[in-house]
Amino acid sequence: MQSSIKPMLILGIAIFLGLFSLGYFISTSVINYKQFDRTVTVKGLSQKQYSADVVLWPIKFVTPDANLLDLNEKIENYTSIILKFLKENNISDKEITIQPPSITDKLANDYGNKNYQYRYLGTRTINIYSKDVTKIREAISKLTKLNKKGIVFKINDYDTRIEYIFTRLNEVKPQMIEESTKKAREVALKFAKDSNSKLGKIRKARQGQFSIFDRDKNTPYIKTVRVVSTVEYYLSD
Repeated sequence: MQSSIKPMLILGIAIFLGLFSLGYFISTSVINYKQFDRTVTVKGLSQKQYSADVVLWPIKFVTPDANLLDLNEKIENYTSIILKFLKENNISDKEITIQPPSITDKLANDYGNKNYQYRYLGTRTINIYSKDVTKIREAISKLTKLNKKGIVFKINDYDTRIEYIFTRLNEVKPQMIEESTKKAREVALKFAKDSNSKLGKIRKARQGQFSIFDRDKNTPYIKTVRVVSTVEYYLSD
């Protein structure tokens, strides 16, 4: 009888020690896992200003006349005056696109007042596409001088808005991403220090979308480029 109790006692002690060890291992693993799962998510901003490197300048003029032939002659005459002005301001032929004239016959309408002083209204748009923004801005400032020659320009239409474009985004992306990531890490280090923790490796990172907008309404030729990077770091004690 005693010989059978001893092996059972040894087996029981072995099972107890095994269960105790397993419980310790599991609890320790849970604690380590929770410590490993501690993270902090931070954002880093990079924002810079750049000059636009492309300008689109639509020059649209309008002129009325009672006679269709006279109207066409005026349109061509005004076109020649504008082209001469552009050449005098060092704007080349390859930067200029001349649109066909558009002529409206007011009497062709079936409604409204038929008593017009001028039956016809002609418009033409001359488009400028240039990579020399400074040169074009100087020419724009002088365009009103042509009003003295009888040319009336349309400047408030949606299709006459001057556009300034920044096309070098791919050139500045690497530097801005590096800066935004660096700033995110600075914030994470400050958080770790304040919480008596150590900053670990990156758990995941997400680059925000780049946005480009005018610095302000008075300087549309200066662009603000902005990106925000979001980074999640592990924390440890």
